[in-house]
Amino acid sequence: MERDLYESDHHLFRDMVRKFVAREISPHREKWESNGLVDRSAWTAAGAQGLLGFAAPEEFGGGGTTDFRYRMIVMEELCAGDAASFNAGLSVQDDLALPYVLDLGTAEQHERWLPGMCAGTAIGALAMTEPAAGSDLQRIRTTARRTDGGWVLDGQKTFITNGILADVVVVFARTDTAAGARGFTLFLVDTSLPGFRRGRKLEKLGLRGNDTAELFFDKIELSDADVLGTVGGGFGHLMDRLPRERLSIAASSTASAQAVFDRTRSYVSERTAFGQRIDGFQNSRFVLAEISTELDIAWAYLDRSIRLLNAEELTAVDAAKAKWWMSDLQQRVIDRCLQLHGGYGYMLEYPVARAYADARIQPIYGGTNEIMKEIIGRDLVR
Repeated sequence: MERDLYESDHHLFRDMVRKFVAREISPHREKWESNGLVDRSAWTAAGAQGLLGFAAPEEFGGGGTTDFRYRMIVMEELCAGDAASFNAGLSVQDDLALPYVLDLGTAEQHERWLPGMCAGTAIGALAMTEPAAGSDLQRIRTTARRTDGGWVLDGQKTFITNGILADVVVVFARTDTAAGARGFTLFLVDTSLPGFRRGRKLEKLGLRGNDTAELFFDKIELSDADVLGTVGGGFGHLMDRLPRERLSIAASSTASAQAVFDRTRSYVSERTAFGQRIDGFQNSRFVLAEISTELDIAWAYLDRSIRLLNAEELTAVDAAKAKWWMSDLQQRVIDRCLQLHGGYGYMLEYPVARAYADARIQPIYGGTNEIMKEIIGRDLVR
């Protein structure tokens, strides 16, 4: 399907990103997956190339644009380059952590963190999930207690993407047990502070090159200057920014599904069985036809959603629809593509096998797809 989402500047940008991925990212994938960690040099290279901090002002080294199409191009090219782990890390940096700092941060917080986040020298993470609180954020136990000098932060988080490398963490904490949804506050936590501790680098099914960790906060002393946004406004701040996060997941899912489909088309055109090419069998053609049609539909809705986001009109329901449907589609597409590879599809040396494992997290994080359907359903019957 021909997409009309992009303009001439975007096409020039894509050429640059594609060359960067081929030169700086794809050759190192195997090493990063073995280490469970992307080298910091990749982050600084991305920053030097202008691939971080698109929405940050130019004075801080950012791109000075809120046009999400540039982020979309980065995701598409990283997925096409078999770099899902690095894509996940960049998505947390640019679609989660940085928007919180940019939208809610003070001038002092901007001066302190934005230049490094744009340059790749300061890696960000978002810490919401806890061992006993996943999608149900109101059950979190991490607390920030008022003191004469500011705050004392105690608690733990888990499943934190970029957790091992992170230099700054946006932490969601309970600050008033009696205030309900108004009893939560966001804090910007410098990971060099006394009391901050990283736990295990978690071993995951997929995205094995991306660092995911447990984080511990042991009586960390914070000041009012570390509060991000308003005291008691943390839950609202999260809700306001979840649509972008969920659209980012939908975008990554669609880009990954497309990349796997494109590789599979090449594979079935080159491999033979029973004396003919695999794509010469009717079943193969039917599967390819089904996937191609579903991807065209996904891109149409995704492109519409990106336009809405750029216009600041994307709703929570729009984003929930995109997130659940496209992340589920990713599972179906990759599963069928793996089947077309036969036994080779089960071998990790083939990108389709890695993509199969990498994709499984998509319906889970950012709010499970069951939660997405609940959001949509409540809107329909309220």
